Amino acid sequence: MKSIVHDKIYAAKANKQKQLAVLIDPDTPDETLLRELVLQANKAKADLIFLGGSLLVKDALDASIKTIKSLTQIPVILFPGSVLQISSEADAILFLSLVSGRNPELLIGSHVISAPYIKQAQLETLATGYMLVDCGKTTTAAYMSASLPIPYHKPEIAACTAMASEMLGQKFIYMDGGSGADKPVSTEMIKAVQKAVDLPIIIGGGIRDAATAAKICEAGADIIVVGNASETNPSILVDIAKAVHND
Repeated sequence: MKSIVHDKIYAAKANKQKQLAVLIDPDTPDETLLRELVLQANKAKADLIFLGGSLLVKDALDASIKTIKSLTQIPVILFPGSVLQISSEADAILFLSLVSGRNPELLIGSHVISAPYIKQAQLETLATGYMLVDCGKTTTAAYMSASLPIPYHKPEIAACTAMASEMLGQKFIYMDGGSGADKPVSTEMIKAVQKAVDLPIIIGGGIRDAATAAKICEAGADIIVVGNASETNPSILVDIAKAVHND
């Protein structure tokens, strides 16, 4: 199995280099906005592009990847909300196990269904412990996953969950406030998880400006994920990238 993206992320962590991932929902942007997002990602020297969403209502996944790849060399990583979000056009897929919840379908059930399709597509799989965090608003991710997020003020729960995920063999930890979160995952929670595990830590949800991104990086995040904010104002990616890359 390929490990190109895996090795890129681990090399950056070893060198203490923070990374920026631009999250694109294939449902949200029209062709013009999609192109603008990718061009701004190029300008910002973003490290990764995550593609996917909790619920897709348009069959635009393959077309979106082809458009993105026609404009950039940035790796495109699927961030799937369901087993339907698999495409051989991508470079890799976040193989997410929702370790913060108790829904067996999202711990192993959907993985069994999707595994042969992912293998056939020859996608690099990034085994990821996915943790939803209550960041002040019920999100689509929480609703669609039928699971309770980790309470915002309980960093010890997040730390123990991340430890268990690492012991189970996951290679990445992704803490997510969800699309449209009122606020990002707390720095206290990020620090607690960073002390508990040796894995790269991905943080998404509620990150709307460079100052917030800088604080989250300082707390211990290795990858910052920006989604909704860039759809509203694609040029914000440049400022956030400067904070993440410490330029």
